[in-house]
Amino acid sequence: MTVKECVEKGWLPAPGEADDPVRHGIDFVLVTGDAYVDHPSFANAVIGRLLEARGYRVAILAQPDWKSVEPFRKFGAPRIAWLVSAGNLDSHLNHYTAHKRPRSDDLYSPGGKAGLRPDGATIVYSQRCREAFRDVPIIAGGVEVSMRRMVHIDYWSEKVKRSLILDSRSDIAVYGMGEQALVTIVERLEKGEPIESIRDVPGTAYGIGKHGRPHFVEESTWQEGTPWWEQYQCKPEIAQELPSFDEIRGEDEHSKERFARAQHIFHREQNPDTAPILVQRHAEQTVIVNRPMKALSTAELDAIFALPYTKEPHPEYGGEKIPAHETVKFSINIMRGCFGGCTFCAITEHQGRAVSSRSEESVLEEVAALKQLDGYKGVISDLGGPTANMYRMQCTRPEIESRCRRPSCVHPTVCKLLGTDHGPVKKLMKKVRESDGVKMVHVASGVRMDLANLDQEYIDDLAAHHVGGHLKVAPEHIDEETLRLMKKPGMDTYIEFEKRFDEASDRAGKEQYLVPYFVSSHPGCEQDAAVQIAEFLEARHLKPQQVQDFIPTPGTPATCMWWTGIDPTRMKPVFVEKKMRNKRKQRAMLQWWKPENRLLVREMLRESGRDDLIGDHPGALVSTHDRAGGAGKASPRKGGRKPQGNPSDRKGGRRSGRGVVRRPRRD
Repeated sequence: MTVKECVEKGWLPAPGEADDPVRHGIDFVLVTGDAYVDHPSFANAVIGRLLEARGYRVAILAQPDWKSVEPFRKFGAPRIAWLVSAGNLDSHLNHYTAHKRPRSDDLYSPGGKAGLRPDGATIVYSQRCREAFRDVPIIAGGVEVSMRRMVHIDYWSEKVKRSLILDSRSDIAVYGMGEQALVTIVERLEKGEPIESIRDVPGTAYGIGKHGRPHFVEESTWQEGTPWWEQYQCKPEIAQELPSFDEIRGEDEHSKERFARAQHIFHREQNPDTAPILVQRHAEQTVIVNRPMKALSTAELDAIFALPYTKEPHPEYGGEKIPAHETVKFSINIMRGCFGGCTFCAITEHQGRAVSSRSEESVLEEVAALKQLDGYKGVISDLGGPTANMYRMQCTRPEIESRCRRPSCVHPTVCKLLGTDHGPVKKLMKKVRESDGVKMVHVASGVRMDLANLDQEYIDDLAAHHVGGHLKVAPEHIDEETLRLMKKPGMDTYIEFEKRFDEASDRAGKEQYLVPYFVSSHPGCEQDAAVQIAEFLEARHLKPQQVQDFIPTPGTPATCMWWTGIDPTRMKPVFVEKKMRNKRKQRAMLQWWKPENRLLVREMLRESGRDDLIGDHPGALVSTHDRAGGAGKASPRKGGRKPQGNPSDRKGGRRSGRGVVRRPRRD
């Protein structure tokens, strides 16, 4: 959709309207933990541009010095509200590795400098906002709020934490992709409605005290001075009460079962049409979470991407590079949301299960605009989104979708009602690569292999036109039980895709390799399973340069498993590796060939009874003793990244190129 069409539909103001009438002062101050980058991949840019397009004046307070209140008084008191976000990542995940060590960099800061935001940034920023101008409403949002909106586990402190909404003392929180919810709140505030009465907006949550009234309790029956839970019994079709904070953090034998039950309900009730209001008590306070906001339509999403982004960092950084921006500067986002439902991933809980897709016209308009950017040489670094090949896929039976509670449309099998046609994405890929000034279009977003296997022509297009030597895929694991707990397809899906991709690359006359991505120490993964991954990789001559140790991020079912040792779907025990040395051994198995990992690899193989993999014989993963040239020694690699091998070097009909992770993922 073009800018002109967006204006005609009322989604964007006509030229000049944004400045009429002239406003004096600032309407909103947006406080963010990220450096400001005016790019649609950065939520703070989207929110700022969206409000600006509606005629508001928005000041961006990016990475302020939180140790003093003075920076928060820089713009004066905002006329309407504070907008507070920790940034594109949870602040603790931004600061610490899976082994709880401080990170040496921050991809969302100028020069990658670490330490420019506090731990618990949403809480700290909100406190400073309240201190600066006490009477101005605070609207919190972002990933940190979304994933910590209920009682949750904080991996880095290993504690059960209260809802972030209560600890931040924000007046209202917007979770998920919050454009619609925020605009609704702002419109009601502008009409003179007090913030404390705006309680029924989908995609929002709020807290009340002991004597506060939830909005789903009729005012006519309300008894002042009596706690709401003593005068209202939650009805599942309207509101559902989850186990409380006190019940979950308790020391009794059933506390973790209660948390698993709460997590299951939270994960299941995400349907924007039928989900009940979720209620969770915290002593004498209560958090109330409304059902999710519906996903944006194509026209609405087009309007978001039609806003006048410069796609550059703010000039105040003096040209200093912001690593996250460098990654996406020449990329094109074509959709939002993911119906995969992977238990370790925050995308489903944050962006939603319904996929919103842009129109071809909107995407091609952005492609044409890339020519105006400094440094653009005709190469688009990515054409995708959370999953590259979910573009325009949706349920074929809306009347069933409106009441569906299935957490994944593709696990344990692809739902028969899911529209899996790759026609729209193939057509879009062709139009983009044939656009004027475009030399190469990469697909660097993850490809969902079980869906791609349904359309060989899509794989052929990828191999022939959109892969620059490597294609990133994410089998994640090879152990069937671990994959089930992840809600990922079995290894037969990967093996089938590998065969199809190899054959497509041969037909295209290209030497190309898959880069399989694996995670260590995920709940369910025991030592034997970690050894199996190493055997699988060695058999294919794959030596990944970057691997990921499982990080229990707040709000996901996998984190619930890590804390409770219970699968919240089946309420059955799950093995969890919590000893840090054993976690390091599992990770070392994914890079068994590195000299620094030899001791850990040998230790784990012996503990697993796999001495047959130790020695100098063919098939051994590590030598018996450390010495130059022994088994397990890393083979030389020119430049450290270039894959070795050639199309004629085969084992079992598969390519034997050494895969390397194309886009680094941090520890």
